[in-house]
Amino acid sequence: MIYTTTLLSRGSIFGSLISKVRPLAAPSAIASASISNSAVQRSKSLEEQIGLPPRPKKPLTPYFRFMREMRPKLAAKDPNISTVQIVQELSRRWVDVDAKLKERLQAEYKKDQESYVEQRAKYDAKITDEQRAELKQMKQDISDAKERKQLRKRVKELGRPKKPASAFLRFVASERLNTPQTSQQTYREWHQKATAKWSRLSDDEKAVYMQESRKELDHYKKAISIWEEKMIRLGHIDVVRHGNLIDPPEPKARKSHQPPKEKLV
Repeated sequence: MIYTTTLLSRGSIFGSLISKVRPLAAPSAIASASISNSAVQRSKSLEEQIGLPPRPKKPLTPYFRFMREMRPKLAAKDPNISTVQIVQELSRRWVDVDAKLKERLQAEYKKDQESYVEQRAKYDAKITDEQRAELKQMKQDISDAKERKQLRKRVKELGRPKKPASAFLRFVASERLNTPQTSQQTYREWHQKATAKWSRLSDDEKAVYMQESRKELDHYKKAISIWEEKMIRLGHIDVVRHGNLIDPPEPKARKSHQPPKEKLV
C-alpha cells in the first residue's frame, strides 16, 4: 500500500505521467461541473495571483509526446484499460520505439524548446524587481507550509499525544449535543450564539469545564514529556519542541543571610 501511494502521488514521476495522459472529462461531466464555482475555478499560478500573465509553459519532452499520441490508440483498442495500465504499457513500448518516430518527436521538441526559451526571456524581462521579490516570498511561504504539513503528518505517525481541548471548546462540544445547529442557521451563526452563551456563564458554571480541562492538561504534560524523551532516544529530534532540547540553566546558589559581624572596639 505504501509503494502504491508513493507511485501514484501527484509529486512523483509516475504520478506526473498519469496526470499527463489522464483522459479528458466527458462533455456532460464538464457541463455539470460548471454549475459549481469551486469546481470550475482553476487554481491560479503565483504569477497570476500578483497580476502577471501566465508564464510560458515548457514543451513536452519526446517521451511525453509519444505518450500523448499513443494514449488514444490504446484507449480505443481497449476501452476498459485504466490510466495506470496505459502508462505502464507505453513506458515499455518507449524502450523499443521506432527510431524514425523518436527522431521526429525529438525534432518537434527541439523546435518548441527554442520557441519557449525566446518567450520565457521576453516574459522574464517584463517582471519588475518588486514582483520578483514577491514571487520569491510566495514560493518560500509555500515551501514552509509544505514542511509544516509534512511535520504534522510525521508527528501523527509517531503517535504524539494529542493536546486536550480547552474549557471553551469543551463547552462548544457540549452545546453541539444539547442545542445543535438548526437547518435555518449557518455554522457561523450557531457558533456566535454559543460563544455569546459562554460569555454569560457564571464563574461556577465555567469552573466545571475548566476543571476537566486542567485535569487532562496535567495528564497531557506527563504523556508528552515521556513521548519526547522517547523521540530523543530514537533520534527523532525534529519532532521535539525546541525548548525541551535546551538544558535548563543551573540554579543559582542562594546567598545565606548571616547577621553582620560586630566590629571589635
